[in-house]
Amino acid sequence: MARFTNQQKTQMWERWQNGGSLREISRQLERQPSSIFKQLSRTGGIRPTERSRSPRALSLEERELISRGLARAQSLRAIARELNRAPSTVSREVARNGGLAHYRATAADSATWRRAKRPKECKLAREPKLTRLIAGKLKQYWSPQQIAGWLKRHYPDDENLHMSHESIYKTLYIQTRGALKKELLENLRSKRVMRRSKTASLKTGPGRIVDAVPISERPPSIEDRAIPGHWEGDLIAGTNNSYIATLVERKTRYVMLAKVKDKTTKTVIDALIKQSKKLPAELYKSLTWDRGSELAGHKRFTIATNVEVYFWKNLGHTAFVI
Repeated sequence: MARFTNQQKTQMWERWQNGGSLREISRQLERQPSSIFKQLSRTGGIRPTERSRSPRALSLEERELISRGLARAQSLRAIARELNRAPSTVSREVARNGGLAHYRATAADSATWRRAKRPKECKLAREPKLTRLIAGKLKQYWSPQQIAGWLKRHYPDDENLHMSHESIYKTLYIQTRGALKKELLENLRSKRVMRRSKTASLKTGPGRIVDAVPISERPPSIEDRAIPGHWEGDLIAGTNNSYIATLVERKTRYVMLAKVKDKTTKTVIDALIKQSKKLPAELYKSLTWDRGSELAGHKRFTIATNVEVYFWKNLGHTAFVI
């Protein structure tokens, strides 16, 4: 499959940050959801910062003027006056990029860009004590917000032991930082494998599913996975308009699959009702789903099965989590 163009990458990140699901983005870009997931997961769902040239740095045009000035045997001071730059700036530029005899504008510009590519060292890589403190709290199932607040209260005069909750999330999700182990993601309450933007929103709105009961109202007894019978589901789209409803039991991780001919709510609800008949009632007590339109008929499902349905806040939440 062809690589993503820069324009496609920009569209993908904009839609992800605006709350789009993997399925929506894949349809809009005409790509498989797995390829979208692969792109996003490289940086943990956090959009990479675009590189830009500092306004104080020499531009390619300025380097061309330096190169032409050297070819005319102009002095470095004369070239600096033309550029309205300090003579020391021009002198360092020429010295680090081949000297008077071998300076070339394009080569100098490319070399400077490569040298500037070195990433800034992560704070946790410099502060092992801070790393141990944060890892210890994560193992106790503290949220990054709680950890950030605790650090400020317990070490008010030591900024080296302060870190924002967003920086903790980024260090967990962007594994190239190498400071916090990926296994600690399991201790986060959301259980997501990728980070969603703070500004991400549900574009279609909760009103798409009438009388949807949000996951925030799901009983605590379901959250701790102590009792079997609580399921999480999603509809996965395949090639040639094929669809499979997936169901995962929260405690045992037992998986059930149901092939459906299309994604209409009637077809999907019929398949889920049929699937529920394969289990004793005590092993099918609740179902959590995303807000896809295929479950718009959730009331009919509950009436037929006596199984309560809860909905995630974000579209496509369960697709790559379970």
